[in-house]
Amino acid sequence: MPGALAHPAATPVVKWVGGKTRLLPELRARMPERIGRYYEPFAGGAALFFATQPGHAVLSDFNRDLIGTYRAVATDVDALMRRLELHRKAHSDEHYYGMRARWNDGSVSWTPVDRAAAFIYLNKTCYNGLWRVNRSGAFNVPVGRYVEPTIFSSEGLRAAAAVLASAELRCGDFRRAVDDAGKGDFVYFDPPYDPLTKTANFTSYTAGSFGDDDQRELAELVRTLVGRGCRVMLSNSDTPFIRSLYKGLRVDRVSCARAINSNASRRGAVDEVVVTAGY
Repeated sequence: MPGALAHPAATPVVKWVGGKTRLLPELRARMPERIGRYYEPFAGGAALFFATQPGHAVLSDFNRDLIGTYRAVATDVDALMRRLELHRKAHSDEHYYGMRARWNDGSVSWTPVDRAAAFIYLNKTCYNGLWRVNRSGAFNVPVGRYVEPTIFSSEGLRAAAAVLASAELRCGDFRRAVDDAGKGDFVYFDPPYDPLTKTANFTSYTAGSFGDDDQRELAELVRTLVGRGCRVMLSNSDTPFIRSLYKGLRVDRVSCARAINSNASRRGAVDEVVVTAGY
């Protein structure tokens, strides 16, 4: 997508497992030159969205708090930054665990801005930026070992707000997220990855999970969208299962550094695939 960015300081608002910042050169090189609407049904950290800043974008995710945070950034960034500054000054192990307990207390009433600030604070100060919930939906990640965590940048958050303000933000299932995508539109899917091993599975961004049947439905949806005239790109693990699902489409192997793994020796480059279809 040619042209200078309107807001070059805009970067992802949150850390997200599987975030695509390291893979951006490979993804941008495979995007169409011209697109209609831009869709990202598994928004997560939305690194590709912030890096390309499309004119008409639809961001969606099943994580209601993530989308609520993006809405707060887009609509009331000044109030959000005031809350975040309070968290930054108060940060300590005690403050973190107090906020985590408050977050998981269903009886607590939040304003949208307060909840968004808590979401960003916990995300930026938890261990490895790993947003993980248990089957009950409770956030259960311990505090990270940061001396002075960078919870937010005023310039970066204002730029992100300007970019998000022009996007349509939806919360829901990936299947419904692209119901209105049509000819010439571009859809980027970045689903929870197929695990490389049986013990490597991590799909707990929400209280649900993303299994083999979901991967199969996604592959069917990709072909449906191509049939409608959409241009589609998808990233996933380079596994025999994923390659079998996208047989007949263009599947490129790419290498990407893995930042999060319980075993530090396995945080090096791993093979992933980028699938493109419809262009």
